[in-house]
Amino acid sequence: QVQLVESGGGLVQAGGSLRLACAASRSIFSINAMGWYRQAPGKQRELVAAITSGGATTYADSVKGRFTISRDNVENTVYLQMNSLKPEDTAVYYCKAVTWREYWGQGTQVTVSS
Repeated sequence: QVQLVESGGGLVQAGGSLRLACAASRSIFSINAMGWYRQAPGKQRELVAAITSGGATTYADSVKGRFTISRDNVENTVYLQMNSLKPEDTAVYYCKAVTWREYWGQGTQVTVSS
């Protein structure tokens, strides 16, 4: 079992930055992959960024060069640093962990004003 708790969302102006954190209830060292997804109103949930246990990363084209995903195996936390935010980044951001099954957090709202 893995419980995930996201934090760090909020309201920011376009061009600003936020750092999201996803704290896991147990060691993430052996978790195959962890990722951040987002869902805007009326849209499907989409992958934003993911990181494997080996540190390999992947990003959605829309956030490349602006967002950075990282993991701290000591703090059992995955971070998403979001820079140069745009209004279209507004969404609920969810953390996911993949072991033999998927685990999701409750989400954190990010709102970017123009």
